[in-house]
Amino acid sequence: MKNIYLAGLVFFALILESAAQNFKTENLIFITLDGLRWQEVFYGADSLLVVDTKYAQDPEKLTATFWNNDPKVRRETLMPFFWNVIAKEGQLHGNRKHGSKVNDKNRMVFSKPCYNEIFAGYPDDERINSNNKENNPNPNFLEFLQKQKGFENRMAAFASWDVFPAILNRDRNGLKLNAGFEKAKGTDLTEIETFLNRAQDEIRGPWDGVRLDFFTHHYAMEELKKRKPKVLYIGYGETDDYSHDDRYDQYLLSARQTDAYIREIWDFVQNDPQYKDKTTLVLMTDHGRGVYPKVNWKSHSINTPNSDEIWIAAIGPDTPALGEVKTEGQIYAMQVARTMVELLGFQYPVEKAGEVIPLIIGK
Repeated sequence: MKNIYLAGLVFFALILESAAQNFKTENLIFITLDGLRWQEVFYGADSLLVVDTKYAQDPEKLTATFWNNDPKVRRETLMPFFWNVIAKEGQLHGNRKHGSKVNDKNRMVFSKPCYNEIFAGYPDDERINSNNKENNPNPNFLEFLQKQKGFENRMAAFASWDVFPAILNRDRNGLKLNAGFEKAKGTDLTEIETFLNRAQDEIRGPWDGVRLDFFTHHYAMEELKKRKPKVLYIGYGETDDYSHDDRYDQYLLSARQTDAYIREIWDFVQNDPQYKDKTTLVLMTDHGRGVYPKVNWKSHSINTPNSDEIWIAAIGPDTPALGEVKTEGQIYAMQVARTMVELLGFQYPVEKAGEVIPLIIGK
């Protein structure tokens, strides 16, 4: 009888565990905004940068567009979707003034090592310590998901930076990925994809390795509308590159435009039967940057303090509506991989990957 009783308890515990993992999320959209500081996300335009002719071609116009003495008004002006939708229906982590901390664990704190930490679930400073185009030897959560039943050929990734094929090691896993100046391929291209292919040859951005986010966004939107992936990744890049160029005006304009892109994605999701109330949207940046306007705001590295300070936001059917989190807490970028895999009902088999982020999955 004792053995039967113990067996019953074990069986009951397994049922509870199974129920606890029964998430409503069936689809995942993951978005990164490269190098967008938490300071702008939570407080809007920087008072010292927005008025300086070194960083803005027309400070008067920029100030009229983005400045207000009230930081809550400033942040909503810069990123209205974040503060009118996510702050009411989802979660925003990373306002360090309230004790909500989000950080990178890798010591490099520039893009490729940071993306490795995010997608693999752990830092690898010994092997991933440059932005070169060598294939990443570490497996990532996207290639794990595409091996799972129901996810084969139902995943896609789009990124503005041309290093992403190496970061995600497309050669190894065959992930559907359009990055840099690559064009849409296939025999079933939409009219918009055909137009984007042509326009990308004719409209050049200011950088050799990063295309304008306009192309990345609209390629991704066409994929979302026509082919309905279960997992979609979008890596926007302009905010980081305009920062490196010391163009604070373009940095702010890109942040606001990306916020509008994200609203377009969410509006589509909430009006499509496959996605409505069954999709989690996770957003974050890969790294922070310096905090001193005339010294190091445009930079990020091991030698630039505060470069590891980042933020993360989420909205979806399993994510409690906590809004701007104002409680003490610590999240790391390396926790993202396991969190997103678990939201979709799987266990990430990489032992050294970070633990799930409890608040995002409602634990």
